[in-house]
Amino acid sequence: MIQITHRISLDEKEIEESFVRSSGPGGQNVNKVETAVQLRFDARRSPSLPDDVSVRLQTLAGSRLTSEGVIVIIAQTHRSQERNRADALNRLVEMIREAAKPPPPKRKPTKPTKGSKERRLESKTRRSEIKSGRTMRPNGD
Repeated sequence: MIQITHRISLDEKEIEESFVRSSGPGGQNVNKVETAVQLRFDARRSPSLPDDVSVRLQTLAGSRLTSEGVIVIIAQTHRSQERNRADALNRLVEMIREAAKPPPPKRKPTKPTKGSKERRLESKTRRSEIKSGRTMRPNGD
């Protein structure tokens, strides 16, 4: 079992790993050894995830989500297969932890207080008097 949060844990059987050759430069290691890891996790049908977490996870996955609801994470930054496996698994766990956080509550719009309305109107009146004092009088005063 992979512990995600205190109430969510994943069974290793839900995660499918396949190994492929890494792309990019690297000489013989890249050409001969399958070090890149392709991790697949079915977020839509996972019995370990609550429905709300599953929905948020699918939204959070973005382009890593297939049309069937499977999250695909490819890790190929390290030269060893083990480090790439750990990297891919850590990325999945962090993504699920982020999805497990409940969204912040919506802001309730409040009305301005009576005092703040009075202060605003008072400052507008004061500013208006300052500006009206700047006008030129027709007789040249």
